[in-house]
Order: sequence, then C-alpha cells, then structure tokens
Amino acid sequence: MALVREGEARAFEVVFDRHGAAAFSLAYRMCGSRTRAEDVVQEAFLSLWRSGAQYDRVRGSVRSWILSVVHNRAIDLFRREATKEARDVGDDAMVERMASGELTDAEVQRREDAHRVHSALLELSHDQRRVIELAYFGGFTHSEIASMLGLPAGTVKGRMRLGLSKLRLSLAEGGLVA
Repeated sequence: MALVREGEARAFEVVFDRHGAAAFSLAYRMCGSRTRAEDVVQEAFLSLWRSGAQYDRVRGSVRSWILSVVHNRAIDLFRREATKEARDVGDDAMVERMASGELTDAEVQRREDAHRVHSALLELSHDQRRVIELAYFGGFTHSEIASMLGLPAGTVKGRMRLGLSKLRLSLAEGGLVA
C-alpha cells in the first residue's frame, strides 16, 4: 500500500488483482446488476488511486478497507438514482398530479378524509406526531428516526404505538375507521 500511495501503478495492479473479485462480488450483491456493479467497483478503485490510497493498517485489513469503499460507493449510487428519480416526472405521473377541473365524489371524500387525518394528527402530542410523520410521510424506519432524534429505539416505538392508538380512536369517532 505504501507503493500505491506513492503512485506506483504496478502495486495498484497487484491490489486490484487481489481484491477486485471480492469488491465486484459485494457490489453485485448490493446492486443486483452486473453493469452497475462494474461501475461501482471502477469508481471505488479510481477513488483509491486518485486519493493516494489513504489506507491505515491500524484500522483493519486492506480487503476490509477496499470493501468499505465499495460499499460506500454503492450507497452513493443508490442515493444519486433516488434523487434523480424524485426529480424526473414522467408523463403519466404528471397527468395524475394535474388537478381535475371538476371535483369528483371520490376527490371530495379524499379531501375530507385528509382533513380529518390532519386534524387528528394535530390532537397528538408534538413528540408522537413527529415520529408518526417521519415514519409515514418521511418513509423512515424506527431505527432511522431514533438516530435522527437522538432517542432510544424503544422510545420511538412507544411514542409511535401510543400516537397510532390515539389516532385510531380519534378517527373512529369521526367515522373514518371501523
């Protein structure tokens, strides 16, 4: 690795020969596509070459270090793709988002239901409402919410359970749930 750090191409080839297959295997398992896995591995090894290979022997083996770089590059790819998909709106999605000139019975009912749910959410404590909104509207898991809020996972689950129970009672009173 010292030779790689000094820019020695032959040393880099040896590192790639030793660890490239394991890196590809990890990327393929994460990505599920040969093309995407190849791109991830290429990006990872290019970054290792360009960065001067900041490997620290104290922190672990070369293989585990390379695999962590590949893992991070795969996650970066997923994030880029998710961001791109969120920005791209197809024709069908655009048509669905366009407001109708008329309020159909279903649309009126949907708006009334949404208003009831919103009102029921406002009746909850701030802490309960926050975890429910993060989970259902933000799409976060219990552990992600716990990490975001700096709370134990059990606290998040308890607030979620209590808040959902209160919501269920409130919405049942309004005739929204059975």
